[in-house]
Amino acid sequence: MLSRRRLLTSSAVALFLPPAVRGQLVEADPGTVTPLLGDARVQRYRVGVVVVAEGGPCRGLYATLPVPMAWPEQQVRIVEEDVSRGVRGPRFRTLAAGVEQMVISIPSLAAGAGEKAILTYELERFAILPPADTETWRIPEKPDRALRSYLGSSPYIETRDRKIKSFAAEAAGDHEGWKRVEAIYDAVREKVEYRNGDLKGARRALADGWGDCEELTCLFIAAVRSQGVPARTVWVEGHCYPEFYLENADGNGCWHPCQAAGTRAFGSMPDQLPILQKGDAFRDPDRPGKQLRYVSEFLKGAAIAGGGKPRVTWIREGA
Repeated sequence: MLSRRRLLTSSAVALFLPPAVRGQLVEADPGTVTPLLGDARVQRYRVGVVVVAEGGPCRGLYATLPVPMAWPEQQVRIVEEDVSRGVRGPRFRTLAAGVEQMVISIPSLAAGAGEKAILTYELERFAILPPADTETWRIPEKPDRALRSYLGSSPYIETRDRKIKSFAAEAAGDHEGWKRVEAIYDAVREKVEYRNGDLKGARRALADGWGDCEELTCLFIAAVRSQGVPARTVWVEGHCYPEFYLENADGNGCWHPCQAAGTRAFGSMPDQLPILQKGDAFRDPDRPGKQLRYVSEFLKGAAIAGGGKPRVTWIREGA
């Protein structure tokens, strides 16, 4: 499992949809099909920020933070807003296709005073069942521009590494389509022993032969991408797992999940943890010039001359 500390200090944030579609189940994009959905779990989830000026007044405070996003397997709606009067916002913006941030600003904050912006979401999270027929699923021959972004290297996902490419080719053998991806999945789980540790990525996981859910996910994604299969990271509360993209006989694609670490689940996802974001190569306008693996919470501001500094508490928890 991905520790809470690592989630809160990593380098990316989660996504949400514009007001018109909040509270709806998002349909798959044109040309794609929705995965087969199983039972749903309804849960509440709180996200937000509390800022207090310590030692003197502060001004020009600005914060972004992740909120749950609607996906074909996750319905979301805001059921409660706890926003103090000195906060401007919240508003929402989307980064790439897998992350949306809640954005707030606080023009000024008197010494010892505090402001807050906390949202409570109701999530209906569906399990994903495996497709009834896996024989028809194949690797896309001509992926479009959006899919090609899930074929290159990302932070800690070294798709072009020679040893990773060799490992993937050997594992894939003569298999095609679904069986090709599944063979790589089983090889990753056999090669890398699950063991908690610091983030080190796909190359080191393959060399060391051990890692946690992030390393197993990184290596699987790097390996299948090297075989021409689009893949990306799914970030959920306290954990992550990969999903891969294949097309059916009609040329319609689908994102299929798999559990890289833990109980074997290929092409399905029994876990119903809140989805925070999908992807592993983001650009945040507030952190220019840096590619982010995960979009974390962000705060900036200034202390008034002779003033204090903001003390921030990020909230991300089940309600």
